[in-house]
Amino acid sequence: MAMSLSTAFTRLFGIQHPIALAPMGGSAGGALAAAVSNGGGLGLVGGGAGDPAWLARELPVAAQGTDRPWGVGFQSWSAGTDVVERALRMRPSAVMLSFGDPLPFAELVRDAGAALILQVTDLEEARQAVDLGADVIVAQGTESGGHSGHGRSTMAFVPVVVDLAAPVPVLAAGGIADGRGVAAALCLGAAGALIGTRFQATAETLADPGSVKAIIDGSGDDTERSTVLDIARGSRWPSKYPARTLRHPILDQWRGREDELANDPAAARDAYEEGIARGVLPPIPVWASQAIDLINDLPSAADLVGALAARAEDALARAGHE
Repeated sequence: MAMSLSTAFTRLFGIQHPIALAPMGGSAGGALAAAVSNGGGLGLVGGGAGDPAWLARELPVAAQGTDRPWGVGFQSWSAGTDVVERALRMRPSAVMLSFGDPLPFAELVRDAGAALILQVTDLEEARQAVDLGADVIVAQGTESGGHSGHGRSTMAFVPVVVDLAAPVPVLAAGGIADGRGVAAALCLGAAGALIGTRFQATAETLADPGSVKAIIDGSGDDTERSTVLDIARGSRWPSKYPARTLRHPILDQWRGREDELANDPAAARDAYEEGIARGVLPPIPVWASQAIDLINDLPSAADLVGALAARAEDALARAGHE
């Protein structure tokens, strides 16, 4: 099934489907990454900020859970080289770096023999990724759940990066939640799709059940991009990368008052912590893509990869014959 969707990305890793799991910090654990790889895609563990204890638990689960290629992703602005070095000892096929300067890590990854995947949110980052010799570039649009840049939507951004980066394979990311989205990515010249929120709602996710239910029940109209929740949570995320989440009471309270909030973050932080303590606020916001209307079930991730690829093939065949 779906063997016809062979691309530069599938050939690079020797995998069946042009689908990669976004390395979502905290929720893309070893079991989810292994399931995506076993389903014929490329599973990436969400190393996030590089919590050593979490990685020590989850990376072996991925390594032992699949005999196919898998990888791990980190946030460049917050991960340390020691954490990346430790992850590389588990022999991942790929390391993905996002958000911030990948330069301190690029050589480490290359020396370890892993493929270097660099996610970019604007043309400056895309040019840097080409200059650093990325093996794969992920072009992330602003429809994405969680953090993304101040840049463009996926549809407008991906073909520009494809042209800029050629012949380096590009994956499209942001707002892709079904097979039609995968097909669209291929039509834009991408060699595949990096998918996040859709994989949050799978049997193997580590995301909290309340967040998963909110994604299944929610609509893209309920999502919003902002820096407010990072400031209120006391997170050090660079303001260059706002986050798309489901609506949230703290957002309603501070929308349009970001400057005031940045000058006095304690006010929002106290309200946030008090809300968590009282059980009226979730400890972690629900990161959610604009495409969540398309997510209404909780399949196994391995089955989902095959289903996405099959639907992408159908969509491409139909597009050529209608």
